[in-house]
Amino acid sequence: MSASSTMNGESSNRGLAGCTALVTGSADNIGRAVAYALADAGAAVIVHARRSKDMAEQTAQGVKERGGATAVVLADISVPQEARRLVAEAAQLTGRLDFVVNNASVRRQQMLADITPEDWREVLGATLDGSFFVSQAAAPHLTASGRGALVNIGGVAAHLGVPGRVHAVSAKAGLIGLTKGLAVELAPKVTVNCVVPGMIDTVRRASAGGNILPAMPANLAGRLGQPGEIAAMVAFLCGPSGRFVTGQAIHVNGGGYLP
Repeated sequence: MSASSTMNGESSNRGLAGCTALVTGSADNIGRAVAYALADAGAAVIVHARRSKDMAEQTAQGVKERGGATAVVLADISVPQEARRLVAEAAQLTGRLDFVVNNASVRRQQMLADITPEDWREVLGATLDGSFFVSQAAAPHLTASGRGALVNIGGVAAHLGVPGRVHAVSAKAGLIGLTKGLAVELAPKVTVNCVVPGMIDTVRRASAGGNILPAMPANLAGRLGQPGEIAAMVAFLCGPSGRFVTGQAIHVNGGGYLP
C-alpha cells in the first residue's frame, strides 16, 4: 500500500498548499510516508536524515513527484547546534515553517545488561533530546505561522513495555511528557500532539532486531499497520480540521492497545 493511497480529506484537496513542513528522520518508513502525505496535501517538505543521504534523496524525489518543493538536510539533531541549523535551513526553503514532525529515532534491540551508557545516550539523544532541540528552535516559526502544528511520533512500546528496549521505551515515553509541556506553552497558536503507532509494517535494521518484531499483543484489526495510516493521522493534525486537537497522545494501533 502506498502512502498516498490511504490519504483523503486534507490530502485530496491540497489543504496544506502554501505551507512548509519539516519531517525529521524521513529517509524511509513512517517518516517517508509522512513526507509524502504532507506533499500530497500541498505542503513543501524538508527531508531530514542523520546520515542516509541516498535514501533521503529518494524521499525528496517522491515529494517532487507529488508537486512539492523540497530540500534534503543532513544533521545530527542530538546536537543543539545541528538542530538549530536544520530548522534554519528548513525555514529558508520558502521563508516560513508551519509544521514540524519529530519522527527521528534510533531503534535498537538490547537487553538491559548489554546497554552501555553510550547506547543509552545515543537512543535518548536521537529520539528525545533531538525532538526537544528541534521543537525549541522551530517554536518561533510555528508561532508566527498562524496555523502551526507540531507532531511527535511516539511508540506503543512506551505504553506497554517490551523486552530488549528499555532505552527506546524510556525515550518514547519521554515524548508524551514533551508533548504535554509544549502543548501548554505554545498554546493557543500552535497545536502539539503525539501520534503513537502500534505494530507497523516497516523495514527494521539489524540493530533493531531486523524484521523480527518484539512480542506484543495481537491487535483487533488482525494485521500490521501501514506507514501511510500513521501519515494520514499526521496530515489530519496539520490540517485545518485538526486545530481543536492538542496535547493528546493519539493511538493508531488497530486495537492492539486500548488506553
